Amino acid sequence: MEKKNLDWGSLGFAYTRTDLRYVSNYKNGAWDEGCLTDQADITMSECACVLQYAQTCFEGLKAYTTEDGRIVCFRPDLNAQRMADSCRRLRMPVFPEDRFVDAVIQTVRANAQWVPPYGSGATLYIRPFMFGSDAIIGVKPATEYQFRVFATPVGPYFKGGFKALRVRISDLDRAAPRGTGHVKAGLNYAMSLYNIMDAHDQGYDENVYVDSATRTHIEETGGANIIFLKGNKLVTPNSPTILPSITRRSLVQVAQEYLGMEVEERPVALEEIGEFDECGLCGTAAVISPVGIIDDHGKEIRYAGMGEGIRKLYDTLTGIQMGRIPAPEGWIQVIA
Repeated sequence: MEKKNLDWGSLGFAYTRTDLRYVSNYKNGAWDEGCLTDQADITMSECACVLQYAQTCFEGLKAYTTEDGRIVCFRPDLNAQRMADSCRRLRMPVFPEDRFVDAVIQTVRANAQWVPPYGSGATLYIRPFMFGSDAIIGVKPATEYQFRVFATPVGPYFKGGFKALRVRISDLDRAAPRGTGHVKAGLNYAMSLYNIMDAHDQGYDENVYVDSATRTHIEETGGANIIFLKGNKLVTPNSPTILPSITRRSLVQVAQEYLGMEVEERPVALEEIGEFDECGLCGTAAVISPVGIIDDHGKEIRYAGMGEGIRKLYDTLTGIQMGRIPAPEGWIQVIA
């Protein structure tokens, strides 16, 4: 199949409209059959629930061209599960998990020419999302919803490739105890926009959030989970207000089963982060990005950047995704 004529290696992490997307509507208590469409624009009431009360959630995953030329997705069943959890927390109807995976497959197949070639460094980013679409003026859930999936080719999430990131401990909070930090709700990201722009203005790549109750434990960043390494040990924060990253969960299994590392998923105290050798941010968009400095209000904690541990984790996980390394059962969804 002939690919689109793009400069794949120069792509940034930005939206490019592709040919088709998947749409399904919920009305009168049921989802319709859904279909592919070339219509990228959405028309809705000015009083739509998503516009008034931010009733929306989303997912993110990628499609790749493997070394042997197949087009695959990485663990879309877990994205389906996570969106179902988000919907339940936001009082939205769950889009059936099997239909979620099928919608992803349909969307990628329909845009196969947009899947970057193997070795280009680019991927096809897939964005499933759902929102309350009917007019709601009282504070209550919508009664009608739309589920959509679009795809767009992207380059690296952080500019500069494996340049070690400089991040800061944030004075603002990402999520409240017993709030929505554990689901992928659009409102979680809206509240972080001021802070990420301020971080960029101050010369930082990201914010590291601590728990809002005691401000003594590391949680995650605005767009990724965080991991720490010391010797042959991987440590990742554990908290009920952290989004359960599929990439982080996969890295934990890779560390244990492929690299023979000791893994600890536990609360990580702010005062202990200087004891680690390496630090990285992990998520679908970035996979793993090494952290060079965490600035804690003028106190700089320095790490090895792309050290041996982060490199091994990155190489192994991307090797699995790209077909160079055998994958655990169920991790790779072959699309074409």
